[in-house]
Amino acid sequence: MVQKGSRPTSSDVARLANVSQATVSYVLNGAAGQKISEKTQAAVWKAARELGYRPNLAARNLKAGRGGVVLFVFPRMGLGEWPLEAGGQVTKILARHGIVLSMQFETDDGSNVIEAIADLDPIAIASTFPLSGDVAAAVAAAGIPQISLGDGHLGELAELNSAVGELQIDHLTSLGHQRLAFAFSDAAALRPLGEYYLDGVRAAAAKRGLPDVLDATVATDGSDAADVVKRWVGDGVTAVCAQTDPTAFIVLHGVRRAGLRCPQDLAVIGADANPSGYVSEPPLTSIAFDPQTIVDAAVAAILDALSLPTEEESKNHSIAQLVRRSST
Repeated sequence: MVQKGSRPTSSDVARLANVSQATVSYVLNGAAGQKISEKTQAAVWKAARELGYRPNLAARNLKAGRGGVVLFVFPRMGLGEWPLEAGGQVTKILARHGIVLSMQFETDDGSNVIEAIADLDPIAIASTFPLSGDVAAAVAAAGIPQISLGDGHLGELAELNSAVGELQIDHLTSLGHQRLAFAFSDAAALRPLGEYYLDGVRAAAAKRGLPDVLDATVATDGSDAADVVKRWVGDGVTAVCAQTDPTAFIVLHGVRRAGLRCPQDLAVIGADANPSGYVSEPPLTSIAFDPQTIVDAAVAAILDALSLPTEEESKNHSIAQLVRRSST
């Protein structure tokens, strides 16, 4: 079933018509040399009409041998090495379909992505996290198809914040924590990402009947970290979810400066499993992302959005895993 407000995909059509995604692509794009019964074709067209699905016109250019460029936007944040690893694999796979992948990393003002839209005339744009601000406005103005990596394939990736929030809250509640807080970075460019993750944390907490999750911003230089930590502890908070591992390191600094202990007085969990977490004091519990799962989802979603048959079914591995260390 297509979620309310979501763009129907060829995978949705395939499920409704009870055929493979490749069959949907062959029927809707008039692929030559394919023996598909009239009954099956009618079922595909009926499902497409019911869902309001329209094949992406960019796919016709690809089938005509004219190729195209897809922008892949990674967020401006510390995510370890998986964005480069995933991007490199996606680039190779899409090249087999005549698609050139241009990897773009967000800057403070998103100017490089906006310029790439104007200079490269992409047929579509994909992003690891939801686009926002001037970049989102530029994409909308250009009328470029926006690809959600979870559409029709790994639904977990479409709501990555929910997956991370569930892992963090499930782990903390299993240890008896009930009163929780969320730590934002003070970097303005990372605020939308922090809000995105906080939504996932709050949803997971609410599902378990926990009190509302408090939140605060900690300065990158750690100057206010001890004060923030003391305020949290004074409010009864026993565990903190940080929007990224670097932010979690600042909270750990605040715990030490406040003369408190982690995890005895305040447990801390991050997100992105930065390698530095092994040597933090104490070693940081975090959430790790699986590059191969991201590759599978990215390739499947991009091909699906361009009405091209996927090479194989996604394996539905978990995109995020808990890495437990000593901070919780």
